[in-house]
Amino acid sequence: MGALGTAAMARMDDRLPWFRALSAEDRSWVGLVAQAGIAAFVEWFQHADEKRPTPSIEFFGTAPRELKRVISLQQTVDIIRAVVEVVETQTDQLAAPGGEDQLQQAMLRYTRDVAFAAAHVYAREAEARGSWDSRLEALIVDALVRGEVDDGLHSWAAALGWTSSPVVVVAGHAPEGDPRAVIDGLRDKGRRIGMDLLAGVQADRLIVIVGGAESVNEAAKQVVPRFGQGPIVIGPEVPDLHAAARSASAALAGLKASAGWPDAPRPVHAEDLLAERALDGDDDARQQLVENVYLPLAGTPLLDTLATYLEQGTSLEATARLLFVHPNTVRYRLKKITELTGYQPTEGRSAFTLQVGLILGRLSESSVTWRALT
Repeated sequence: MGALGTAAMARMDDRLPWFRALSAEDRSWVGLVAQAGIAAFVEWFQHADEKRPTPSIEFFGTAPRELKRVISLQQTVDIIRAVVEVVETQTDQLAAPGGEDQLQQAMLRYTRDVAFAAAHVYAREAEARGSWDSRLEALIVDALVRGEVDDGLHSWAAALGWTSSPVVVVAGHAPEGDPRAVIDGLRDKGRRIGMDLLAGVQADRLIVIVGGAESVNEAAKQVVPRFGQGPIVIGPEVPDLHAAARSASAALAGLKASAGWPDAPRPVHAEDLLAERALDGDDDARQQLVENVYLPLAGTPLLDTLATYLEQGTSLEATARLLFVHPNTVRYRLKKITELTGYQPTEGRSAFTLQVGLILGRLSESSVTWRALT
């Protein structure tokens, strides 16, 4: 048995590139497993006439549990094949006179059953791992939704093999059917397109975390078909999973406020829903509008120009008359407002967002003044 084990190791080293790439410790463990398998076959063959069933692959327990993470099912089959080939080359020396066929048939039956048993073990391990991965995935999505980001989040993500950046979160309504099937479909999609995808179904919401996309629009393009009917909101791109809570918060706030813009595109960026989010009570959106709209214009003639222009129903001539300036001056100031805020006052949606930003800015200043007085 020792000689057969040595010959099997030599054959694996000669025929299997993955075996040569193993560490010395792992190669040693594989050798022990091969010898244990040969010993188990000899013990079984001695009692073949007693109709003993083929033993289980308990001899794989010779190696530590960590080896199962190193050796795949296909590689396990390669090991069995190498041992069989070694035994077949020495059948004449191993078998009793006239018993060569009997030994070969026994070996084929034994290795067939061992291969099936190995496949069963790997399938059971994969099923258990899949259940564990699903629980980890649900924990990560839930933590990001609640904004509870700590070092444990990265440990969970690392256990799932997450390495991608940047990250974007997409939120919408879950499709009908089994939520597990939806998440499994997204996971398969991620493997096919080479992106990291984490997903969770919470009540009627589907939340998808995408990592490694070339752009936000590319990420959305890959996952939008997996959502159910209704609005889909794309959170802002963030550098890594640790910052994904910010993207998730914006996406979910946008989903909640999306009813305020029934004609919004599908999908829509959370940034395009700042006004609706602010009106719905999203403090982050309110702060962002004050910083993007009000503060850049505060203390300049641009603020009065914008306020007058919006109050006059975006009439250029009426604004110029009230401000006692030429209409071209108003045009110039509106252009500067667009450059400073990113919103164009002459466009309907932008004008609405600017109006909400102005109101929030005035309220914030009024609140500061009130606190100072009291």
